[in-house]
Amino acid sequence: MSGWTADEMPRLDGKTVVVTGANSGLGYEGTRAFAAKGATVVMACRSVERAEDAAAEIRADAGGEVDGDLDVRECDLASLDSVRAFADDLSADYDAVDVLCNNAGVMAIPRSETEDGFETQFGVNHLGHFALTGRLFDLFKTAEGIDGEARVVTQSSGAHESGEMDFADLNWEESYGKWKAYGRSKLANLLFAYELQRRIDAANREGDAAIGVRSAACHPGYADTNLQLRTAAESGNPLMTVGMRLANAVLGQDADVGAEPMLYAATADVDGGAYVEPGGLMNMRGHPTIGRSNDASYDREDARKLWEYSTEATGVDFAF
Repeated sequence: MSGWTADEMPRLDGKTVVVTGANSGLGYEGTRAFAAKGATVVMACRSVERAEDAAAEIRADAGGEVDGDLDVRECDLASLDSVRAFADDLSADYDAVDVLCNNAGVMAIPRSETEDGFETQFGVNHLGHFALTGRLFDLFKTAEGIDGEARVVTQSSGAHESGEMDFADLNWEESYGKWKAYGRSKLANLLFAYELQRRIDAANREGDAAIGVRSAACHPGYADTNLQLRTAAESGNPLMTVGMRLANAVLGQDADVGAEPMLYAATADVDGGAYVEPGGLMNMRGHPTIGRSNDASYDREDARKLWEYSTEATGVDFAF
C-alpha cells in the first residue's frame, strides 16, 4: 500500500465527484486526477473565476481535453446560504454524487467570522462541510458509488493533534489563538467523519434498506501548496512568508503526492471510518497508508456533542 499512486485509481467513467477548494493545491491535484480517470468533477469553489482558470489549466495540461468533464460551480463554505444554493442547484442537475471530497480550508488566520457569525476556521473547515455533506446526502444514497457505495472523504491534518474541543467556546469568543483554532477545526473534521460512519452503521442496522455511503478521513502530510503562503500573507509578517517558503522548499512534498491520501480514501478498498495518511517519515511524507489519528478524535461523547451543535448551528439534518 505504501507505494500506491494515483495511477492505480480505477476508471471513473460515469461517476460524479464533488471537490471543494478544487482550484488550487490538493483540490486542484485531486480534480486533475479524478478527471484523468474519466470522472465528471464538480469544482466547488468560492471564486468561480479562479476555478475557471484552474479548469482551463487542467484541460491545457491534458492536451486540450480531459477524459472526464469539469463543472465549475460557486460554493462559499463561509456562507450557509451559498452552501444551500450550491446543493439545490446540484440536486436539480444531477441524479447522484458518487464521491464528495471535503477538501477546502483555511489555516491559522487572524480571528474573523463567517457570514453566519461563526469563527472562520471552525465555520469553513467544519461547519460548511457538515452542511454541504448533509444537503447532498440524498444524492449519495442514489449513487452507484465506488464498489457499490458513495464516498465522503474529509480532509484533516496532522494539526488535529494540537486541537482541543471546548464546547463552552467553540467559536473562540473568549480567547483566540490562530493555530489552536486551526487544530480544533481539524479535530472537528475527524470527529465528524467518524461520527458520520457510526450513524450510517446504526441506520443500516436498524433500517429495512441499506444506506450505501461510506465516510473516511485523510491527512495529506506536509504538502507544498499555497495554503501556507496564504497563511503567511494573512499574518502581515514578511518574515513568516520567507519562513513558509523555506519550509515548503525543504520539508514539503509535491502537491500531487499530498493529494494521494484523499484519492486513496475516495477510490481504494478502505473501510468506513478509515484514516488515510502518508506512510513515510513521521507520516508527513510518502504514499498513502491506513493509519490512526489521535485518541481525542475517537471520543464518541465529543463527536455526539459536536454533531448536535452542528445540526442546530447549520439547520441541516442528515437524511438517514
